[in-house]
Amino acid sequence: MSSEINSRRDFMKCLAWAGSGIAWTVVGGVPKAVPFGMGLGGPALAAEGSLTFVQISDSHIGFKADANPDPNATLQAALDKATALKPAMMIHTGDVSHLSKPEQFDTADQLIKGAKLDVHYVPGEHDVIGDDGKMFFARFGGKGATPGGWYSFDQGGVHFVALVNVIGFGPATGGTLGKDQLEWLEADLKGKSSSTPVVVMAHIPLWSIYPQWGWTTGDADQAFAYLKPFGSVTVLNGHIHQVVQKVEGKVTFQTAMSTAFPQPAAGAAPNPGPMKVAADKLRSVLGIREIAFAPSAAPKLTDETLG
Repeated sequence: MSSEINSRRDFMKCLAWAGSGIAWTVVGGVPKAVPFGMGLGGPALAAEGSLTFVQISDSHIGFKADANPDPNATLQAALDKATALKPAMMIHTGDVSHLSKPEQFDTADQLIKGAKLDVHYVPGEHDVIGDDGKMFFARFGGKGATPGGWYSFDQGGVHFVALVNVIGFGPATGGTLGKDQLEWLEADLKGKSSSTPVVVMAHIPLWSIYPQWGWTTGDADQAFAYLKPFGSVTVLNGHIHQVVQKVEGKVTFQTAMSTAFPQPAAGAAPNPGPMKVAADKLRSVLGIREIAFAPSAAPKLTDETLG
């Protein structure tokens, strides 16, 4: 998207820490995010014709540093919260592994399968190291995915689009979708009713948050040109290990917290990367967030940390 956050002050106004996952429900075509631990089993989740799903992101299985000595345990904690919601499915918005090692993918696969949920994945840049994602796609590729790994599916009256924007990622350049994927997206959306809610998932943010750190996707504007006719578009990304949200017209953008470690806010450090906090403070940067969507209204955000 062409508009950007114009100042650090504005950026900080729309940034908040979130929890280890976000539960999304779609009621009457309107997406609503429900935090773990708040309102579980309430009327919004039980509403007739609703679809509830969970988003987790940036598990970084195989990470070994002080920022989180045990990412397996924090992923398991997120999965425990997810299963308690009894969602229709779960999405993982990338960086399942830390270094694309077979044993890291094995561990993540075993942990996530233990949740016994229907899971849909997109890769992060850490999942495609050395082989452009061949190992990742062999294990976690979507049903009916193209050779490039992108795919779509319909569930509960919602059209889900899983995009790949990490091949060729560079910290100075960010993500890219590429001509083939953009042409596929245009064809995929043709014939869909403009009243169909669309959920787009990709790892790197699909809007320009902080290009200096690669927190952007250079050719995303063309994708949003194809999404413009739709009355409800929700974009779910990971990568930056913190929640930043923006509403622009009919499009709601939302990044997710990592299940592994925090990163600094944009511009708050020389570079992005794992941010260490005191062990007894880790829970204070892992929390819950409620995002309530309603027609013709800005989303209502309610945040509460876990510690």
